[in-house]
Amino acid sequence: MHYTLHQLEIFRKIVELKSVTKAAEELFLTQPAVSIQLKKFQDQFQIPLFEVVGRRIYITEFGEEIATAAEKILEEVSAINYKAMSFQGALAGKLKIAIVSTAKYAMPYFLTGFLNRHKGVDLVMDVTNKSEVVRSLENNEVDFAMVSTIPKNLKINRIELMENKLHLVGGKQYKGTGKDVTIKEFEQLPLIYREQGSATRNAMERFIASQKISTYKKMELKSNEALKQAVIAGLGYSIMPLIGIKNELNNGDLQVIPVKKLPIITNWNLIWLSSKNLSNVAKELITYINENKTDIMNEHFNWFEKY
Repeated sequence: MHYTLHQLEIFRKIVELKSVTKAAEELFLTQPAVSIQLKKFQDQFQIPLFEVVGRRIYITEFGEEIATAAEKILEEVSAINYKAMSFQGALAGKLKIAIVSTAKYAMPYFLTGFLNRHKGVDLVMDVTNKSEVVRSLENNEVDFAMVSTIPKNLKINRIELMENKLHLVGGKQYKGTGKDVTIKEFEQLPLIYREQGSATRNAMERFIASQKISTYKKMELKSNEALKQAVIAGLGYSIMPLIGIKNELNNGDLQVIPVKKLPIITNWNLIWLSSKNLSNVAKELITYINENKTDIMNEHFNWFEKY
């Protein structure tokens, strides 16, 4: 057999995503190129690795076994590369971070300088919902997580990064007076919520309950980006974190609507398990963020102050 590491990586990705098209997108390859390598890989085995039914690809039991072996081989190759770089005096290794969806507008700014400085560090960042972030942290699947709500059932260490401000937001169709919206006016607004379990949803519901507001729930959406587009389109209003709507505020697609007792202010935190045996890469990241977080916030997030 003469399969290549490239073919192993392609097959592993196809098994993970159950799609040649999605694998091609993630690997930054064309779909025909991925299909050709998949065929060359399959040709080296007499037993089918996969089946195509309709337009869907199904991995056989044998294919799953090969994918598991491929995963181990590729991890060992990465370990060899990291060890070689370490012996040359470079910081090298894999950094795994899980972040809630809204944090994708902030976390990259805290990583760019670090990754540019340490070319031997590979980043794996999972952008998902709060419950999955906490689960991956609890199961020791990641080094760090970025959250605005600290999980109560875990013993963690943290670095407080920056404020998370949540305002009532509407599209350009809203014609306000500039004065605070009254409770009665608030109750007339069709509200768009994030999904159950979202930290943004929880903060919004706590505020509404604390003000004893009877709300008109228009719809529920599963991502901050989808919610933002719905508000821009005029489908309703929502209490949203400022961090993801800077451009839309600047160009007038969205506007902050003044409400008494708003904004809700929480904090973004980089957290990790207290019991975590941190790698050298993880330790260096902690040092880097502690030393540079003020400059990063001043450079990229000082626009928060006018809200």
